[in-house]
Amino acid sequence: MFTGEYRHTVDDKGRLAVPVRFRAELAQGAQVSKWIDGCVAIFPRADWEALAAQTAALPVTDQGARTFQRFLFGTAFEVELDRQGRFVLPAVLREFAGLESEVVVVGARNRLELWSPQRWDQYSAQMDQPEVLAAHLQGLGI
Repeated sequence: MFTGEYRHTVDDKGRLAVPVRFRAELAQGAQVSKWIDGCVAIFPRADWEALAAQTAALPVTDQGARTFQRFLFGTAFEVELDRQGRFVLPAVLREFAGLESEVVVVGARNRLELWSPQRWDQYSAQMDQPEVLAAHLQGLGI
């Protein structure tokens, strides 16, 4: 399970080091893609395949399903970690998420999310407001 928040840098070649504690989970390959809320997500291969199966089960006649599939798979890239636990984050994804030299790596259960520090600080400040959090939890059964 991916948990925690880490600050890392992107080097001049677009490489990002994965936090050490998560490297084993991504050692068999991973997919990186645009994700909801303006960040980039990294999924271990098994979790990516499960998500792909879920989206494949959606009706092709549903416009929302088609839009989500294009959003997710249209900019998905398979990545492998090098010996230092780094991978190249494609420019299109860095641009989408506003990732420059610093990246916030956030554990989100079955994936890692990559956020620009500015976006993450704004998002997490909202999330930390009790009334905002409570509103998001309504109807989830938590």
